[in-house]
Amino acid sequence: MKSIYDGRRDLVVSNSRGVPRREFLAGLAAAGVSASLPVFKLAAQTKAASAPFRVDVHYHFSSPGFIAAIKAHNTGQVALMQWTPEKALEDMDKDGVATSMVSTSEPSVWFGDNDAARKLARECNEYGARLMADHPGRFGMFATLPLPDVDGSLREIEYAFDTLKADGACFMTSYQGKYLGDTTFAPVMDELNRRKAVAYTHPFRGATANMLPEGRNLGITLSTETTVTIQSILYTNTATRCPDIRFIWSHGGGTAPYITSRLGAAPGPDGKPNANLAALQKFYYDTAQAFNPYTLATFTKVVPNSHILFGTDYPFAQAGTVAKGLAESGFTPANLRAIERDNALELFPRLRRRSA
Repeated sequence: MKSIYDGRRDLVVSNSRGVPRREFLAGLAAAGVSASLPVFKLAAQTKAASAPFRVDVHYHFSSPGFIAAIKAHNTGQVALMQWTPEKALEDMDKDGVATSMVSTSEPSVWFGDNDAARKLARECNEYGARLMADHPGRFGMFATLPLPDVDGSLREIEYAFDTLKADGACFMTSYQGKYLGDTTFAPVMDELNRRKAVAYTHPFRGATANMLPEGRNLGITLSTETTVTIQSILYTNTATRCPDIRFIWSHGGGTAPYITSRLGAAPGPDGKPNANLAALQKFYYDTAQAFNPYTLATFTKVVPNSHILFGTDYPFAQAGTVAKGLAESGFTPANLRAIERDNALELFPRLRRRSA
């Protein structure tokens, strides 16, 4: 029996062969993506110096509902409020990005009301699915979850993975003061483990973000949030209980690679890695705001090159800037190519099939 996704995939192929736009959109709606969502127009594309090849795993998009929510809550994230598919594709082509794996940025979709969060998560995910269908191969999606609502998140995982064919799930580092290893979230972790899912995690703007004037503590807070939730995953043995979740940590894992002793992850007297260090080396890390000559030497000793992924934090940063920084960081051409593309293809085989 053909799945809803098979129907959507067939429609994408048919559309590339000239099916009228109206028929294509009608079929897409029948395939399970809301027909009420806006139709994207192809951006006027800027010719890159070479064919786009990078895969950006730290890439934020904004659905209309999410834009309305962050405006209503005065988050100040102007770049997210101004995000459009047209500008996104223009920047991707300019900076050599073939595929962007979209995710909803912090503060995500829960603002105190479970029902509202469920509706907003669904809107974000259907918007992402429409983006993928309208621009085959250019976008992937980490599904937005309405956590801390566990029941709602389990339902959204089922819909996003089985119907929309999401490439993974997106977590914030904490929800209502609870980090990802908390037993409250165990059912979600167990389900993602059952699905052998990729779990991308973005730091949440926690209470310490305003400890210094003029937002000077925000960057420290975001890095620390990532480190704390990694420690939560290690301390509760979530990493070993759920070995089939492929975790991706933003911003090079916050400060985790540099304080391995504090995380109980320093090598033993015999030089062999312990369980925590083994888990750290099994995780994946993106490059957004992560690399400079001072940190790179330590980071690459802890993290295998095969587990470093190209990430930008778009629209807060540009892929061209990140790519330039990586090119000047002393990676061999083969290692750099792996970071910018090949490592992501191992995590997301459908991208390999698309590019074949």
